[in-house]
Amino acid sequence: MPLSLLQKRRRLFGTDGVRGVANAELSPELAVALGRAAGLLLDDGPVLVGRDTRRSGEMLSLALQAGFHSAGVDTVDVGVLPTGGISFLTVDTGAAMGVVVSASHNPAPDNGIKFLSRHGTKLSDEEEARIEDRVRNAGSRAVPVGPGVGTRFPLRDATSRYVGHLAGISQYRFTGLSLILDCANGAAYRAAPELFERLGAEVEAVGVSPDGMNINDACGATHPEELARMVNGRIGLAFDGDADRLIAVDEEGGIVDGDAVLAIVGRHWKRLNRLRKNVVVTTVMANLGLRKALAEEGIELVETKVGDRYVLEEMRSRRAVLGGEQSGHVIFLDKGITGDGLLTAVRLLEVVAGTGKTLAELRREAITVYPQVLHNVDVGRQVDLDGFDELWEAVRRAEEELGDRGRILVRASGTEPVVRVMVEAPSTEEAERYAVRLTEVVSATVGTEG
Repeated sequence: MPLSLLQKRRRLFGTDGVRGVANAELSPELAVALGRAAGLLLDDGPVLVGRDTRRSGEMLSLALQAGFHSAGVDTVDVGVLPTGGISFLTVDTGAAMGVVVSASHNPAPDNGIKFLSRHGTKLSDEEEARIEDRVRNAGSRAVPVGPGVGTRFPLRDATSRYVGHLAGISQYRFTGLSLILDCANGAAYRAAPELFERLGAEVEAVGVSPDGMNINDACGATHPEELARMVNGRIGLAFDGDADRLIAVDEEGGIVDGDAVLAIVGRHWKRLNRLRKNVVVTTVMANLGLRKALAEEGIELVETKVGDRYVLEEMRSRRAVLGGEQSGHVIFLDKGITGDGLLTAVRLLEVVAGTGKTLAELRREAITVYPQVLHNVDVGRQVDLDGFDELWEAVRRAEEELGDRGRILVRASGTEPVVRVMVEAPSTEEAERYAVRLTEVVSATVGTEG
């Protein structure tokens, strides 16, 4: 069985599930093996499965479900639905597990498989390791036959149930707000327009014609500059392929990323006494501007490593209700349990409606963003940067030169074969100089090994 990802990686699961080029690295055979392995670890079912709009999504979803069926576990197929909806319905239907077939913001040829607990949250590293161990070491456990084999049940009202849930959360009608949505030709292409029209907003939607290969293609949250050219005095809402993240654009074309959302909502919630424990959780990628904005309001900022699962773990530990990532993954633990771009948009628009201010005004008041440069260095494989002493010495020297005027972060991606070099500085030019220098070091060291 050609499980090529197993052959290429020391660990099958990355930061956000199992990802690879569909029908090559991430083959139907591997999807079957993952479904069977996860199913054999469950005491019961069913398992709720959803996907985004990639051409390979149906192939992998059905293969994955076949694996569960071979382990004697039924599946509930919700079809195309945002990750937030799959998480919500996993809990709402009482499923034993949820699975998202999506590569999120990655290009169309890629795909991924992400497992959710019965609580709608991502599995822990330990739980993923158990599934991987079962894939690698299938053992001799007997599988069911006859009536013991699982089967598939479609859930035809999945979108309406999810939209109804989100509409019921909003404290306000959005009558009078004019929105333009970019659904990235992805999982939100039906749910997002339906939601905001239901809440009374005037809505224009783009990126709502998926053909299986145009997901995230010069559109959506990975390309908010495209939406910025179209806002024309409206509020823009850009989602990624599985709609677990939101990047907004204000009426003047200003980008409102996850850091800005945390600053805007965090300040507003503190003034309403809704910011439990007076803390916001984010990652090491957060902009210096967010740190300063929250400090000025007397709000504690807690950092985690990159990945919304780690943000969620820390939020639970701190009993916080607000946390997220610069990339647009934001978690509202009062009403959600995972990153949900549509819920994030509702929460952001609630501040607009509640204050009577424009989103542009709220952005300017809440945060001054430090120039940030991010270079992704293709090193041909996923790597562990421990032991690359020459690289870390170069980082140390650059940090000494920059001092407290900025910040440097170098890390290996958990989902792609790249090393990310991020630099913040007082000016874009200075940040770019340091980023170029460190990018060259990464290419000369990490990029030459393996």
